[in-house]
Amino acid sequence: MGVMMCRGVRGATTVEANDREEILQATRQLLALMIRLNSIHPEDVGSATFTVTKDLDAEFPALAARQLGWLDVPLLCGYEISVPGSLGCCIRVLVQWNTERSQQEIQHVYLREATRLRPDLCNLPPVDLTELETWIAGQMEKLKPATGR
Repeated sequence: MGVMMCRGVRGATTVEANDREEILQATRQLLALMIRLNSIHPEDVGSATFTVTKDLDAEFPALAARQLGWLDVPLLCGYEISVPGSLGCCIRVLVQWNTERSQQEIQHVYLREATRLRPDLCNLPPVDLTELETWIAGQMEKLKPATGR
C-alpha cells in the first residue's frame, strides 16, 4: 500500500453566457469527469477552490459540488486575476485530494474552450455527455430527502 499524500487536481471549463443553470451544469460536468477519471471520493477531499472570470457572477460554482454530494468538503469561490487577452467565461477548480496516486497519475480535466489553457493536459478519452448527465442525476438523486412512507 502506498503513502497517502495531498495532491492537487486541476480543472477548467467555459460557459457561453453568465447564466446560473449553465454555470452549474458546466461545473457539475467538470467535477464529474474529475471524480470519475481519478476515482475521487468526497471523504478524501481536503478542500476545493473555484474561481470564475469577472464576467461570471450568476451563481457560485461551488454549489455544483454540493449538488454532487460534497456536503462536508470545505469549498471556496473567488475571482480569477483579470489579465488582458485571457480566456473569458471561464470556471476553474483546484481540488486538494488525499490519495496514494503519484502526481504523474493524476488526470487534470480541461473542457470546452478551456482546453486552450493547458493543451498538454487535454488528451482525455471521448466523453459521452448523455451518460455523464445520467451519472450526475444519480448523484443528485441520492441527496434528495426520503419522502414519507
